[in-house]
Amino acid sequence: MLKLQDFSLSVKDKILFNNLNLTINDGEIHVLMGQNGVGKSSIAKAIMGDNNYQVQGHIYYNDEDITNLSIYERSQKGIYLLNQSPMQIEGVTNAEMLRVAVASRSNIPINIFKFNQELENICASLELDKSFIHRDINVGCSGGERKKIELLHMWMLKPSLIILDEIDSGLDVDAIKIVSKSLKKYYELYKPSIIIITHSSSLLNTFDNYYVHVLNNQKIIKSGDKTLAEDILNKGFKELTDTFVIRKRNENE
Repeated sequence: MLKLQDFSLSVKDKILFNNLNLTINDGEIHVLMGQNGVGKSSIAKAIMGDNNYQVQGHIYYNDEDITNLSIYERSQKGIYLLNQSPMQIEGVTNAEMLRVAVASRSNIPINIFKFNQELENICASLELDKSFIHRDINVGCSGGERKKIELLHMWMLKPSLIILDEIDSGLDVDAIKIVSKSLKKYYELYKPSIIIITHSSSLLNTFDNYYVHVLNNQKIIKSGDKTLAEDILNKGFKELTDTFVIRKRNENE
């Protein structure tokens, strides 16, 4: 599905990662964890094709090298990034954007009645008022509403690789339950690959099994299963990163 091979990432001449390797197979869930500023969101943006980042090495998606493809081309292949702070777009409604996006992927004329019915059904499941369908994208929306709109887009576009960049940040308890329920249902229906970036257990509790990778010092310093995430959430990162620093110092002596 997704493979980062000898992946090095920099922004404005600052090196964020150096020769990182990571493989995410079909239907797998991988969690990226690390202290603030380590570069987790930067990896997400680079996978999506943000040209503010300089990439060396390769990004493969379904055995195709997509390293030099545009954001549009990557999204057409089924990659979808849910941001922690979704941007607003004035003058373009959710329905207009989605109608164009869905039509461009399928090359089949859209049945407007069925299209609108699907939008309304998804809004109902997200407890999102159906008036948002014909409102400008994220304009005048709260943080929770923006996250639900991102999920509305996801359900309509049906991506096969989903990147969740702290989508649970800033949500109240009720909103987290709705978001988690929607993501779990989508996963059970379509079995996408998922990358989760988070600092809390609220979203991780949605899924039964997943892989965890801890990022520090431009590398993945430890990988494991959900027990690694639980350990970090209980104890923090300090013990793990201190152990890594000591090991590297001993290797260099």
